Amino acid sequence: MGKVKAKKVSGLRPKKKCCRKKTRCVKCPVVVMRMKKAEAAGVCGKDLEKYLKRARAA
Repeated sequence: MGKVKAKKVSGLRPKKKCCRKKTRCVKCPVVVMRMKKAEAAGVCGKDLEKYLKRARAA
């Protein structure tokens, strides 16, 4: 899939089921949901990149 920008993650179509690996994939439903919440809260730029790292690590 390559490298995806943090601002585009919330627009991705999530996978049907989460794989629950230690580092979640970008299309994981949990990651997409958390990124949508972050964008709704008004986060942008470098902070959005940090939110993506945190969402994938959880």
